[in-house]
Amino acid sequence: MAIFTVDPFRRFLLRGPIFQEFSAGSTIAPLDWVETPNTHIYKINVPGFGKEDIKVQIEDGNIMQIKGEGKKKEDSTTEAYKDAIYHVAERGLMTTMKGADFSRTIDLPEDVKIDQIKAVVENGVLTIVVPKDLNPKSSSSKVKNINISSKL
Repeated sequence: MAIFTVDPFRRFLLRGPIFQEFSAGSTIAPLDWVETPNTHIYKINVPGFGKEDIKVQIEDGNIMQIKGEGKKKEDSTTEAYKDAIYHVAERGLMTTMKGADFSRTIDLPEDVKIDQIKAVVENGVLTIVVPKDLNPKSSSSKVKNINISSKL
């Protein structure tokens, strides 16, 4: 049996490059990560969230923190059926995140241009475009906010 002193999968087994943080009232924000020759593209479903509800930051050099804070809103049908018994109540559980919070943490690859990251939220999808850097430099440890727009 071989023993490895440096496990190439350690990063993925112990921590992984992408994390989903859960807390009371939080929901799952499904994510796609696509790598092209020039960019890393992250797409996250955020139905019901506007750009003012989402915060994208780069921390500790290459850790991207994505947080969404939903506005608590009472469903009008809940009041209309307050004396009724629900047999199935799936709508709103996975199709909308309105009123729920989410947080994702992504360890960005080292070959990215942190200062050129763009983010846009459109039609319930947050798209974050992270350009690659062919000549990576040493990373800085300060926090950088990413501006979210309506159009790329």
